Amino acid sequence: MAKIRIGQGIDFHQLTEGRDFWLGGVLVPHHKGALGHSDADVLLHAICDAMLGALSLGDIGVHFPDTDNTYKNIDSKLLLARCAELIAEKGYQVVNIDSTLCLQAPKIKPYVPQMREAIAGILHLTVDDVSIKATTTEKLGFVGREEGVVALASVLLEASV
Repeated sequence: MAKIRIGQGIDFHQLTEGRDFWLGGVLVPHHKGALGHSDADVLLHAICDAMLGALSLGDIGVHFPDTDNTYKNIDSKLLLARCAELIAEKGYQVVNIDSTLCLQAPKIKPYVPQMREAIAGILHLTVDDVSIKATTTEKLGFVGREEGVVALASVLLEASV
């Protein structure tokens, strides 16, 4: 078994009126929110997929299917915590996370410190181990038209022992 593993994750969610906009475990004020079975936190979902993928454990759809009402409107921070348990059961822990949010609006810079703290707290990391960047698509595509949001994440895991 390798002592380090790298995983990548990506998630997409449609933006719609009448939904809260959760990003990185933080409620971000905006006139639109992400549509999904859970709270649709695209950043936490991408991080979950990266963690699971690093150990070939499938993706969040395998572990938390949208056909199961148990996960209806669930707080994605709970999903992230469960993913941390799953990798711990395999003898691994997160070393660091690098992530990027792709969205035209709102500007998230004021919320990034809270997001980093929320993620670090759940995963027992320091804030310096969690990187969150953001970019627009220069008004191109569904992200540029503010129809959706995308998150990408890379995670480094190491064996706990």
